[in-house]
Amino acid sequence: MHPQGAAEPPKQQIPGVKYVVAVGSGKGGVGKTTVAVNVAISLGKLGYRVGLLDADVYGPNVPLMMGVHEQPFAMGNRIVPLERDGVKLMSMGFLNPGDKPLVWRGPMLHSVIQQFLRGVEWGELDFLVIDLPPGTGDVALSLIQTTLITGAVVVTTPSDVSLEDARKAINMFRQVRVEILGIVENMSYLIAPQSKERVDVFGTGGGKKTANAMDAHYLGELPLDPAIRIGGDSGNPVAWAGDEKFLELARGVAARADQVASQGGPSISIED
Repeated sequence: MHPQGAAEPPKQQIPGVKYVVAVGSGKGGVGKTTVAVNVAISLGKLGYRVGLLDADVYGPNVPLMMGVHEQPFAMGNRIVPLERDGVKLMSMGFLNPGDKPLVWRGPMLHSVIQQFLRGVEWGELDFLVIDLPPGTGDVALSLIQTTLITGAVVVTTPSDVSLEDARKAINMFRQVRVEILGIVENMSYLIAPQSKERVDVFGTGGGKKTANAMDAHYLGELPLDPAIRIGGDSGNPVAWAGDEKFLELARGVAARADQVASQGGPSISIED
């Protein structure tokens, strides 16, 4: 990551934020943003103060999924995040709306990500959930190399291709010394509408086996459920209704963040 013998730049905390949780994946198409959005909402349902940062600058889907399409405004030299039902939001999609592609190179992306992290008036948060771009590219690396992240949640599906990429993502996080909070197996199974039988569309058990093989915590599985897709497309994620699967996942993420912090991992004390 750095020239041999060069000092690695110090990672910085985000003022007022207790836990920073990065949600990543080794590849696109595994439902990473869906997981990030619903976990953030569920953490709010559990009583935590939550922010959601959409760092997927090339494909920012958080505005659509959260049903928020306004533009944030500045207060002095700070950006005031948008908010929905207590969840604070920031996304490139608020600043570059519509179908216009973002044609930026690395230094510009690094600058805007740093602005989103430290130039936004996040206030005091228990959790800042960051939806990373898929893969192990420059944006993800820039963010996690400069920010004290409590831990990462890696999203995969049970398919062998997805699991192979998930292992790469885990190795990337570990290489830059970010704790793995756990692996989530998304689209794990389908409940057939008529027979109510479980159908393992992409295979079965791969996420748990990978977690065991990589010595990582397994946070659980999520179904391939049309309601989750409809909720995201309509701007009303299922977590708003208190979806128990996502509440269970959020509890697991919170417990792992507490565990990492108790072992000396990054967190700061903020007043209630």
